[in-house]
Amino acid sequence: MPAPENPASIHLTPELDAISERLVSARLDAEALPTFPGSLPRELESAYAIQQASISRWPDEVAGWKVGMVAPEYRHNLAAERLAGPVFAQTVFRIEPGERITMPIYSGGFAAVEAEFIFVLADTIEPVARDYSDDDLMQLIAELRVGAEIASSPMAEVNNLGPCSIVSDFGNNAGLIVGPSVQDWSTLSPDDLPAEVTVDGERVGSATARAIKGGLLQALRFLIEVSAIRGISLAKGTYISCGAVTGIHDVTADSKATVDFGPYGAFDVDFAPILPRQARAVSAKA
Repeated sequence: MPAPENPASIHLTPELDAISERLVSARLDAEALPTFPGSLPRELESAYAIQQASISRWPDEVAGWKVGMVAPEYRHNLAAERLAGPVFAQTVFRIEPGERITMPIYSGGFAAVEAEFIFVLADTIEPVARDYSDDDLMQLIAELRVGAEIASSPMAEVNNLGPCSIVSDFGNNAGLIVGPSVQDWSTLSPDDLPAEVTVDGERVGSATARAIKGGLLQALRFLIEVSAIRGISLAKGTYISCGAVTGIHDVTADSKATVDFGPYGAFDVDFAPILPRQARAVSAKA
């Protein structure tokens, strides 16, 4: 099997564990962080170690994974093109075309909305090293849905600090909006899957699924490979958000966005500051 894009042999040191604890507490308390809480990891192995420790600390179950791109200037040194982060069950919201939803974001931190195509797994994928052809991957997909990732972190600088910062902090994910299913998606060209995002009345991005480097299946292939190395099982029904189709579009707590997938429907998103009691409420539900 070729080496995955993000080899992640996890070794959690006390320093990395302390970073995880601080990142989790900042999210639960809705506390803005001026910068990364400790020495920023220089390699993805350490960043994924922090992420895994934080998943163990978070009072909710993983219901999905977001896949994002590593910025071009980091790819050579990190030997990685993509990265992954968890999506928790209490932050997954279903929506129908024409509906409006309010999504909480971290005030004083980073926040953005991203149009996404989302796979739903048909079967559980155990963490076994093997090669997957495109045909193999197709058999693992129950459906393709449209939706949006809400990227938000207590760290305003989370993206500016690079991929290791993003991976450490749950992949900079704060929620996933899951829209309608795309019928007969496997027969469609990437150009048949459009997406457009408007923020506060201004069109900020427009593209098709062709904008996802290597295609949607490559995002799934990456996640399966990196999950195998991390020893993570991907359960049947898991959501796989394949990447920001039109880009990463900054929002604030008073922003209003529309995410439009043409023939597959559009929906509106409002934003509001997440409050400590809202973040802590996840614990009570879990």
